[in-house]
Amino acid sequence: MTKTKIIFMGTPDFAATVLKGLIESQDYEILAVVTQPDRKVGRKQQLHMTPVKELALAENLSIFQPEKLSGSSEMTDIMALSADGIVTAAFGQFLPTKLLESVKFAVNTHASLLPKYRGGAPIHYAIMNGDEEAGVTIMEMVKKMDAGDMISQRAIPILPEDNVGTMFGKLAIVGRDLLLETLPKYLSGEVIPVAQDESQVTFSPNISSEEEKIDWTRTNLEIFNQIRGMNPFPVAHTTWQNERFKIYESKMTETDNLTAQPGEILEKTKKTLKIATGNGALELLTVQPAGKPKMDIVSFLNGLGQKLEIGEKLGE
Repeated sequence: MTKTKIIFMGTPDFAATVLKGLIESQDYEILAVVTQPDRKVGRKQQLHMTPVKELALAENLSIFQPEKLSGSSEMTDIMALSADGIVTAAFGQFLPTKLLESVKFAVNTHASLLPKYRGGAPIHYAIMNGDEEAGVTIMEMVKKMDAGDMISQRAIPILPEDNVGTMFGKLAIVGRDLLLETLPKYLSGEVIPVAQDESQVTFSPNISSEEEKIDWTRTNLEIFNQIRGMNPFPVAHTTWQNERFKIYESKMTETDNLTAQPGEILEKTKKTLKIATGNGALELLTVQPAGKPKMDIVSFLNGLGQKLEIGEKLGE
């Protein structure tokens, strides 16, 4: 059987899971992998490869890392490979029309139930907005962000204990399996793509630094969803002693103190720290003070947190 020749484009772990599925399926020949350039990350500014690049190196695949595809020498080289099609998953760049027109097909594995949450942070927004489910859409690529016709779609529930990290892992598996089920049917004409309802379109742009800040006047449910909708990245934060104080995990609780101000410390024991919100309260579970590692609340309260006093406020 002749294998379908593919150029794969993707960047994070989500994309690496999809690529691994294509490699293991034996139905496709991966001619090359295109991923974002290596970036310096962390306080030490160490150069890091993308998860997709790491997998491609392990599989001895050709790798391209253009800063921008359009007009690049890399795009010329990619087109010269004469692939049948392109498969993308969380790539992070627009594909030029010239490139899209050079192949027989181009499909994207997008982690939302389109037309809801077009853009770079669909899983974050689904959790932050308190949605009951998230999902993956396999769609045709066009030179407009996540606007192509939909080929297939699958949803899974968002559980109360889920965060961005757990949902990324779950949806990567869903995306891999859905793509492998869908692609042969799409290529054979068995599945006909359906246009998105433009009246239902919403967007999920990358999280801004302002959105990472916790507004304690919001309800405990809203802040709870914000915290888990940014865990493990980019991480919601407040301020304590005029320095950034990251919060990774929390749980909702109630308060009998009707006079407490939002952000005020309501309860502090050796094991618990409860903060007032605009409606109800939150108990903090995992935090990271400025300049310190991530830690559970007991470790914090037995160390730096000893300085905290009931009635003190977090935030600006």
